[in-house]
Amino acid sequence: MTANPQTQMAALAQASADAHPVPDRGHINYYSTDTELQQLLALYMPADLYAHLQPYFERMGELAGGAVDDWAMDADRNPPTLEMRSRAGKEVQRIVKHPAYVEMEKIAYQQFGLAAISHREDMLGWKGKMPPIVKYALTYLFVQSEFGLCCPLSMTDSLTRTLKKYGEQKLVDKYLPQLLSMDFDASVQGSMFMTEQAAGSDISNTLTMAYPQEDGSWRLYGEKWFCSNPDAGFGMVLARVDGGPPGMKGISLFLLPRQLDDGSTNHYHIVRLKDKMGTRSMASGEIRMDGAMAYLVGEQGRGFVQMADMVNNSRLSNGMRSAGMMRRAVAEAEFIARERWAFKHRLEDLPLMRVQLDKLRVPAEQARTMVFQTAATLARSDAGDKTAYALLRILTPLIKFRACRDARKVTGDAMEVRGGCGYIEEWADPRLVRDAHLGSIWEGTSNIVALDVKRAI
Repeated sequence: MTANPQTQMAALAQASADAHPVPDRGHINYYSTDTELQQLLALYMPADLYAHLQPYFERMGELAGGAVDDWAMDADRNPPTLEMRSRAGKEVQRIVKHPAYVEMEKIAYQQFGLAAISHREDMLGWKGKMPPIVKYALTYLFVQSEFGLCCPLSMTDSLTRTLKKYGEQKLVDKYLPQLLSMDFDASVQGSMFMTEQAAGSDISNTLTMAYPQEDGSWRLYGEKWFCSNPDAGFGMVLARVDGGPPGMKGISLFLLPRQLDDGSTNHYHIVRLKDKMGTRSMASGEIRMDGAMAYLVGEQGRGFVQMADMVNNSRLSNGMRSAGMMRRAVAEAEFIARERWAFKHRLEDLPLMRVQLDKLRVPAEQARTMVFQTAATLARSDAGDKTAYALLRILTPLIKFRACRDARKVTGDAMEVRGGCGYIEEWADPRLVRDAHLGSIWEGTSNIVALDVKRAI
């Protein structure tokens, strides 16, 4: 019997597809396959600590390149939603997260303690406190698959640092255990509520008002326009003290708990969630404070100066995240260039492709090297080294400026290496491109950060 011509053509087409599948990097250990990262960590970390952490780096590399990558794809496709009321009509103001996002939270907060690792001892089996580079190294691996969750991680870490540095001891004693808990169900996350419609980069236009109460607490009234992780257990809020001077001198810093001591919800509402271009796995929204109870942190009138410590810590984290995304983008591009053939040659053997790959590698490696140099400088600065502090004031905004800008181009050009497939949401490339654009916006746009570098110099 003669075969149907259409059947023959379909069989030939399938045979061609089977013989030339689209190269898929699949699950891979981000740590064991990155010898340059291993060399950098050995350079910047004490030998005994580096040796002790090898199993943890290996485990994080395996998770980030496997289960976390799968969860990140699911969470990006299923962003959080805001549940305003229960089925019984009771106001709940609950953000519903996709189960894949919750699984990633458990890895980051509970299994590795990324938000607590810089603030408590006996983490990951190590006696004593870890230097900052450990947190950044582990997160560098994690962020290669999931960028959105790294924002709440950074804010929780930064809020804890700011509370310890400026908060009254009774506040620290009361709330620090919740922030540092390794019990996932008992722990709380942090956030930063700073931006308003009229006060984006220009914080002096802040309109949120703070009124003192007889018991020493404060009541906050106003709206915040862009709040990532808006249902966090605690938020650091900038507000203008009633009767205070105009401009920056009238702005103070407050700790805003989500729950009050009696278990009820504090008097602020999540108005809506933002429909964002990137970081779609993580909720960002607007909040309205209607007499929300808060506590003054530090001195009145020095709110922005104190918040700047939290912002600068987040800026270093931003630089690290951009470096991690660039590493993922470059690794994907290198894999495709090595496995894909065109014009009877591997792509990586074609002169123009070699040039394109080098243009991706250089900024990615620059950012990674600078991140770990800055992390080492942070450790010396926290130990009281004034020279290191002065250097840190320059390096922190600089890494945020340069790495975040470079990440936009590197992720885009790396996507091009994959060709048409790179434009399809089945692959990581589009998510990397979308997420990369946020780095240059939050914690200060490029122009604002450039001015900060100038002030530091």
